[in-house]
Amino acid sequence: MATKAAATIEADPDAGWSLPAWTYSDPEFFSVEMQRVMRPSWQVVCHLSDVPNVGDYHTLEYLGESIVVVRGQDHEVRAFTNVCRHRGARLVDGPSGCAVAKKLTCPYHAWSFDLEGKLVGVPLKATYPGLDQSKHGLVPVDLEIWRGFLFVRLENDGGPSVAEMIAPYDHEVEPYRFQDLKAFGRVTLRPRRVNWKNVGDNYSDGLHIPVAHPGLTRLMGSGYGVEAQENVDKMWGPIRDRLSNNPSEKAYQKYLPHVPHLPEERQRLWTYFKLWPNVAFDIYPDQVDFMQWLPVSPTETLIREISYAVPDDRREMKAARYLNWRINRQVNAEDTWLINRVQDGMASESFTVGPLAETEVALRNFCRKVRNLIPEARQHRPPPPGWSRRPHAAH
Repeated sequence: MATKAAATIEADPDAGWSLPAWTYSDPEFFSVEMQRVMRPSWQVVCHLSDVPNVGDYHTLEYLGESIVVVRGQDHEVRAFTNVCRHRGARLVDGPSGCAVAKKLTCPYHAWSFDLEGKLVGVPLKATYPGLDQSKHGLVPVDLEIWRGFLFVRLENDGGPSVAEMIAPYDHEVEPYRFQDLKAFGRVTLRPRRVNWKNVGDNYSDGLHIPVAHPGLTRLMGSGYGVEAQENVDKMWGPIRDRLSNNPSEKAYQKYLPHVPHLPEERQRLWTYFKLWPNVAFDIYPDQVDFMQWLPVSPTETLIREISYAVPDDRREMKAARYLNWRINRQVNAEDTWLINRVQDGMASESFTVGPLAETEVALRNFCRKVRNLIPEARQHRPPPPGWSRRPHAAH
């Protein structure tokens, strides 16, 4: 297995150790993580092709917030909190839709907002003396469009843009024609009874591939690799020519067609990118999946994912995409079993931290970043309750 760490990452005195087990279940640590790690982070909502027309919208719910991205009358896409400025009611329901009459109208008291976020309708307006409608538009949310995908963040802490995070590998992404992707299938939400970090740790971990994923090992042999940059991890594995003895894997190897827009070295390559801290893109020759693991509680996570592809009606391509789903459904089942075992094991008083090999470059980088944001993560046992409210714990 190939590994590579970013040369710019500074030495961490705890680099050889994982985060302590208590940080994977402690409510106070979870609360601090949500403020310092998750709220300033970029979260993927959908693709531009999901909101093609004026009034089309998609929503994303996480950390107690509901965000709506909507295409305006000027054809620009904007993001707002999905909250009416009158009494705080949610404006729209469901994962997606199209605004009726090209307005977002609250179902509680019928206050209405145009697609650019301006408050344009207040029933019984005369009974609100002094109301300045210009000050009660929808609250905007930071939005970035990277290669057709829409990202939002709740707070701007001065961190890098999505484009800056993925920059070390953007040249590898370019041939996949992300701007031409269309969704197939629907957004899937999969609850998991584990801390969100366990999902991410497993995603970027390469050591378990030959142990726990026999299917991936049959497809890739020993060619799986892992790299870590400051804000993005890269994992990859070439699909080898030697046919698997598993029917789905063998059929995928046989029927995966040539993809005209990809260079030869990417015709049979699976590549995975994980953006700090919880968004991933699985890039295959036949399709592109995004996945994010959204924290719900210290021991609950919601995995959100959907597949996209450049339109291709060839029978071989349709077969390859179906077989890809079958293969990865099994991989997901194996990963679920693994992360449940880790979460359960971390509840033992006997476990504090575990050693990280020099080859575990992605996990080392993730742990370093968390410790820099939350220094208490260096403590092997939880500090006394209330530590996050003490002056010395200020970020």
